[in-house]
Amino acid sequence: MVPFAGWTLPLHYGQGHLQSHLHTRRHCSLFDVSHMLQTLVYGRDRIRFMESLVVGDIAELKPGQGTLTLLTNEKGGITDDLIVTNTSEDHLYVVSNAACADKDLAILRDRAAQLQATGSDVHLEVSDNALLALQGSPSMARVLQAGLSDDLAKLSFMNSITTTVFGVPGCRVTRCGYTGEDGVEISVPAARAVELAEQLLGVPDVWLAGLAARDSLRLEAGLCLYGNDIDETVTPAEAGLMWTLGKRRRVAMDFPGASVIMAQVKDKPRRRRVGLTCGHGMDRGWPGPAQFPYPHIPGTVTSGCPSPCLGKNIAMGYVEAAHSRAGTELTVEVRKKQHPAVITKMPFVPTQYYMAK
Repeated sequence: MVPFAGWTLPLHYGQGHLQSHLHTRRHCSLFDVSHMLQTLVYGRDRIRFMESLVVGDIAELKPGQGTLTLLTNEKGGITDDLIVTNTSEDHLYVVSNAACADKDLAILRDRAAQLQATGSDVHLEVSDNALLALQGSPSMARVLQAGLSDDLAKLSFMNSITTTVFGVPGCRVTRCGYTGEDGVEISVPAARAVELAEQLLGVPDVWLAGLAARDSLRLEAGLCLYGNDIDETVTPAEAGLMWTLGKRRRVAMDFPGASVIMAQVKDKPRRRRVGLTCGHGMDRGWPGPAQFPYPHIPGTVTSGCPSPCLGKNIAMGYVEAAHSRAGTELTVEVRKKQHPAVITKMPFVPTQYYMAK
């Protein structure tokens, strides 16, 4: 057990990190991610409220559809990355990172108060539900379908339904996750979370997984960890996350930091987030951050680990844009030793996100 964002969380369970990681890729694993902040946004002005804070086109979301979006500051930096879902009910469902929960909630509440003062109809409710993530192809769909009356095959990646899961009513099932695999996150009433977890773990294919596997799985999938790979000093253009900006929002430029971000789109950012691979000789992996030693290619490694699936070391980092092309060879310094590395396209391991036919 280790401290994480004010919580005590499991680093790994009895099977160990390597076995847990590979089991998720080959079968499926259950992650307790109840430490994440879940917020419900009500009121007829809820979309205008949300779009005043994030870069995504929330208005275009169909009922039940969600999107990854970015909470930005006036300098164009990323305050948090979060998922916003336009539910089929009467509210938006927002999931934020645990490390950002306090500041996110303060920003949401302050903005809501500002709009309320001008007569807008918006109000917030913090959910006390637990959050369970069942992740892994191809077992997840088979395991979960056994406890659903709804047809999971109709639920595409980044879409959400409210349903009964293994006899527990009022669960929100969202087809998403942080592993690169087909998976779901289940928001479940806290009083019945253990019951649901035990039902899922009763299937031999399902193992419990902790933070270590969660981190190595998301890195193989090329996904950012807030506080390492993105933070308030990094813009969406630098992080390779411009795809989160809706076309309408780019034109309107009505989100925090829009002038800075769109200027970088026009003039190109000076640095870019890249993937890195390094050979087999670094069993202890990448520490973070580590520095690129040569002055003509300055940069920083922000995340790194040995890849259980690839048998080599992988990392993310930032380099000058001029040197960010895939295939570029460079040297990284790890524990005062220099090692050859290659800029590599991400994801490192192909993703398995499910798109309904």
